Amino acid sequence: MQDRHAPPPNYLRHSTPAADGLVQIANSAPLTDGGLQTSQLLTEALRKDPRHHEAQILQERLHQTFVPRWHFPMLADAARNQAYAKAIQAKVKPGDVVLDIGCGAGLTAMLAARAGAKHVYTCEQQPLIAQAAMRVIAENGLSDRITVIPKWSHDIVVGKDIPELADVVISEIVDTVLLGEGALATLTHAMSALAKPNARAIPEQGTLLAQPVESTRLLDLWRPQKAEGFDLSAFHRFARVAQLTPNDFAACRLRPLGPATELFAFDFIRPSMAAGCNIQDLACTAAGLIHAVLVTFEMTLAPGVIVANGLHSGGHWGRTAFLLDHPLAAQDGDLLTVTAQHDATQLSVSMHENLYRAAKDPDSALWMTPAWNTLRPMQARCSDAVSESQIFPTMATAAKEYRRLPIY
Repeated sequence: MQDRHAPPPNYLRHSTPAADGLVQIANSAPLTDGGLQTSQLLTEALRKDPRHHEAQILQERLHQTFVPRWHFPMLADAARNQAYAKAIQAKVKPGDVVLDIGCGAGLTAMLAARAGAKHVYTCEQQPLIAQAAMRVIAENGLSDRITVIPKWSHDIVVGKDIPELADVVISEIVDTVLLGEGALATLTHAMSALAKPNARAIPEQGTLLAQPVESTRLLDLWRPQKAEGFDLSAFHRFARVAQLTPNDFAACRLRPLGPATELFAFDFIRPSMAAGCNIQDLACTAAGLIHAVLVTFEMTLAPGVIVANGLHSGGHWGRTAFLLDHPLAAQDGDLLTVTAQHDATQLSVSMHENLYRAAKDPDSALWMTPAWNTLRPMQARCSDAVSESQIFPTMATAAKEYRRLPIY
C-alpha cells in the first residue's frame, strides 16, 4: 500500500499563487537594506503558505547570510553568560547610562538594565539582528529601559542617538585572538567620544598568550600527508594557521610542552591603536615534538571575573594554532623563539627555526646576556623576523568567519 504522506517522485507540493508572487519579489529584492525587505516578504509568504518550499530555502539562506552562526553557541555558553552577568552586576550602578556595543540578542543590555542602569543604549549595525533584539527586549518587558540603535557605534551621535555620554561601556566584540572584529578601534572611539572621562568598561583588559604544543592529530587534520596513496605535502603551504572549532580542539588533544607566555596586553578602558611587536622565548618544560604554537586569550571583565579560551577552558570559543613548517624535537629547558606582531586589527606570528637551551650553569649563561642576544638570528629588527606566509589576517573577512569558530 502506498504511503499517503509520501509525495510522488520529483514532485514539489503545489504552492499558493499569493505566496509564489511574494517569493518572486523577494528573490529579486536588493539586499542593500541588510535583508529587511526580503525578510518581510518571505515571512508574509510563509504566513500564507507555511510549507512553501522555496520560501523556506530563501529564508534560511538569508538568515545564514546576515546572522552569523556563532551567535547561537555563544548564547548557549553558560560560563560566558554568567561571567558577563557577574561583571555587569559589579560595575553598573543604579542611575548609570550604559552604552552596549554589539547588541546581538540583547542579553548584555538586559543584564545592564537588571543591574539598575537608568537607561541602556545598545547598538547593532545588522538590521535583522537589531529588529530581533527589539522583540526580545519587548518580550522581557524592558523596552522602556533599553533603546536599540540600529547603527554602527562609530556613527552614533551624542545628543541625537544618545542624550548624554555613557557611564559604562559594555562590549563583546573580540575574536579568537581579540583583534579581529576591530575591538580596539571601536573602543578607542567609544571611550573617547561616547563615554564620560572616567567611564567604566566591560571588559577591562585582554591578554594574548602563546605556548608550544604537540599534537599529531592536529597535523593529521590540517596537514594530511597522504590520501589513497598520493603525497599531498605540496598543498600544506595553505595550512599555516589552524582554526580550531571546539570539536576540533577536543579531538586534537593538544599537549602543552610549556606554559602560556604573554605576547600582548590590551587596555580596553584606555585603548590604543598603536602597533605592537614582541620577540618572545617560549619555554619548554616537557620533552616532545613541537607541532604548533597555540595563541589564546584571557579577558578580564571586572576584577576577579575572567573569560578565556586557553587549553583548559570550555565554552563556545575557537582556538588559533600557528603550525611550524617542520616539527621541532624539544627537551625540558629548550626555548622556542617567536615573533608576534599586530597592527591593532591583525596578528602575525612566526616561529624561528632553531631551539635554544636555557642556561643551567655560568658557562652556558653567556648566550643569555644582552650582547649575545643582539646576535641571535632574526632579532635585529622585528619587522624582518616575520615570514609573510605565516601572517594570519584577523580582519573583517577572516574574523567574521572564524570569530568564535562554532560547530555548524
